[in-house]
Amino acid sequence: QAAATARMHLSAIRSAASKFLPLFDRVLVQRFEPQLKTKGGVLLPEKSKGKVLEATVIATGPGRLCETSGQPLPVSVKVGDKVLLPEFGGTKVTLEDTDYFLFRDADILGKFSA
Repeated sequence: QAAATARMHLSAIRSAASKFLPLFDRVLVQRFEPQLKTKGGVLLPEKSKGKVLEATVIATGPGRLCETSGQPLPVSVKVGDKVLLPEFGGTKVTLEDTDYFLFRDADILGKFSA
């Protein structure tokens, strides 16, 4: 049943990403769900969960335009990358009852290697 739920969640993400395409150097991300349980199985209260700074890239724009040549400079991340976000910033976008966040490519702090 977990696999079926994961497939439905992935389908919802694809649907949302196909309905919203970022412009220029914008990147649409979905933050990871906060951990509500420790590795030992202890449940954490809602107030103890911190701000989630990791996310998955859902969609990217084509890139910003170079000021001198006018050619697009591609964004530094691609769909599916796991990235580190700043603690503050980003624009909240709600698509099909799911919250996503829109950041500029330069605001993303880094990406995790596979």
